[in-house]
Amino acid sequence: MFTKNNIEKYFDGEKDESRVFLFIGITGLLISLFFLLYGTNRFYMGAAIPLAVIGLLLAMVGYTIYKRSDNDRIRNVYAYDMNPAELKEKEIPRMKTVMRNFVIYRYTELFLLALGIGLYIYFIRDFNNDFWRGFGLALAVMALIALTADFFAEQRGKKYLKGLEEYCARN
Repeated sequence: MFTKNNIEKYFDGEKDESRVFLFIGITGLLISLFFLLYGTNRFYMGAAIPLAVIGLLLAMVGYTIYKRSDNDRIRNVYAYDMNPAELKEKEIPRMKTVMRNFVIYRYTELFLLALGIGLYIYFIRDFNNDFWRGFGLALAVMALIALTADFFAEQRGKKYLKGLEEYCARN
């Protein structure tokens, strides 16, 4: 049975995962900065770019979700008791959009992972192209990390959406 506790648990999990995204993003940015300042060859310069770009994206996503999670939790717990129709009219469509976006993220991250691995393997023995080996390796690592984090977020979202739909069907 879907309860207010399930709503609280979902948004607490969302907030926890947003901290992970924020940590990964900031770590990527810091490593990128370190590579730019202290990198001894073009490999580090190449690696710095995807670390910075994807790190910035993850940090922004993490911060945005962290900032809004408490308000979303409060709004939906209130709606559970006082206005269940709002869950059906607003929260379920919002979650369906979120779930569709996870599919887009998954394919984008898989593409970036494959691209990164492909670049790294293609240039693995070509030491004149250290930049592209570094770029490919960092791109693959960041894409894999994002893919893994989104996998867990998607699984949590599926469970939450299913609970919402069952609750709304009964009320």
